Amino acid sequence: MAKLLTIQQKIVPEIFPLILIRYQILRTVNFLQPIGRRALAEQLRVQERKIRNEVDFLKEQQLLSSTLAGMEITPTGLILLEDMADYIREIQGLSILEHRITAAFPVKEVLIVPGDVDQDETVKKDLARLTADYLDRHLNDGSILAVTGGTTLAEVASVLAASATKREITIVPARGGLGEEVEIQANAVAANIAKGLGANYRLLHVPDDLGEDSIQSIIKEPKIKEILELLRQADMVLHGVGLAEEMARRRSMAPEQIGDLVKRGAVGEAFGYYFAVDGSVVHSTSSVGLQLAELKMVNQVIAVAGGRSKAAAVHAVLSNSPRDTLIIDEGVATGLLEM
Repeated sequence: MAKLLTIQQKIVPEIFPLILIRYQILRTVNFLQPIGRRALAEQLRVQERKIRNEVDFLKEQQLLSSTLAGMEITPTGLILLEDMADYIREIQGLSILEHRITAAFPVKEVLIVPGDVDQDETVKKDLARLTADYLDRHLNDGSILAVTGGTTLAEVASVLAASATKREITIVPARGGLGEEVEIQANAVAANIAKGLGANYRLLHVPDDLGEDSIQSIIKEPKIKEILELLRQADMVLHGVGLAEEMARRRSMAPEQIGDLVKRGAVGEAFGYYFAVDGSVVHSTSSVGLQLAELKMVNQVIAVAGGRSKAAAVHAVLSNSPRDTLIIDEGVATGLLEM
């Protein structure tokens, strides 16, 4: 494919922008259908006149259809959209980006989706789909997967259609934490991912940021003890990466404490730990569940993040300890390489 792309670049360089805009139209309609032309133009930040011309072409090719509610992608369009994925990756040089990041950071495998969540929220769906596919392919019967909460992993759960096939896989929340919105709590994410994969799940009903005495008391409870033992047997961990200040606010930290975190250089958060860009731990919350040091005993640790604004946070997490797989968008990737 690389040789073909080189030839195309030399002979018809004008073809690539045209392919990309038509791909983006199909992709956006697929995620937001039914959608009107004006809303589509606003979403893609392209003049409506240009959108009209491209949409008319895609309709002629029977890749899009119109309803009273708006445009929808046809079955033929959906098949083409899926078939184009690898081609688009090569056009945008994502394979090269992946190799550059594995060479520059302590991570074995990097998977990148086109776009930037900060600029286009629908990119998070691509990120979620790639992560969901990765889980589906790499989890085997007998696997135990530990997952954290957060908006990105909640999106992963949402793209997994409920499976009718039962699999001998167990999903468990990596940490306690009942202070966040219900939909993005680790318990909810674990349960929804399990349903999508046809797996079993266990829940960890423990509040976040407890005092040490309370933690020592709770971990002696038989049911909690059983979940913690399952966590220690996890062979895969999936976690998101948060912005330190945003996560501190979400967990209702006092303004003065948030100010102190920022002053001390905290940029990223994972597992309740707040990291400076060099990977040092600035602060940690007291919580029942998987601890940072225990990640070294897990066979495969996967980090997922989207948006250029998270580049420093991802850098901080990778600087603290290696990851086996990093699933990110183009925004994070370019931000990492510019740091």
